[in-house]
Amino acid sequence: MSDWYAWAKALHVIAIISWMAGLLYLPRLFVYHVPAVKLETQNETFKTMERKLYGYIMTPAMVVAWGTGLLMASAAQLFVETWFLMKLVLVGAMTGSHLFLGHVTSLFQKGENAFSSRFFRLFNEVPTLLMIGIVCLVIVKPF
Repeated sequence: MSDWYAWAKALHVIAIISWMAGLLYLPRLFVYHVPAVKLETQNETFKTMERKLYGYIMTPAMVVAWGTGLLMASAAQLFVETWFLMKLVLVGAMTGSHLFLGHVTSLFQKGENAFSSRFFRLFNEVPTLLMIGIVCLVIVKPF
């Protein structure tokens, strides 16, 4: 592959690391935000942290990860590979998790969150499990 492919791969890995950091950290913020809703100063601090994490880090990282990933997949003609198609399904689920966290962020912004801290502790495992599946598919290519 050419030089641009190596740069695209590097940017892809950087974006994935940034995206995953947010996907793992935002639900943890929600865990602590739930009991802090009644405390005005803490509530506003959490709202700011969540909004900035989602809007300034997670979403741009997701867009870059998708963009570079699709670019590289197209160049390497991976859309016919079973392992890659399965990876796309898991990345789609990861994107669904991202969008759900964005929805919850907006609920907190409006003071309308109805989920418990326990829910967010459990939900925090979803991106981890998806990441494990994605990494195994990419490295092992079992299909």
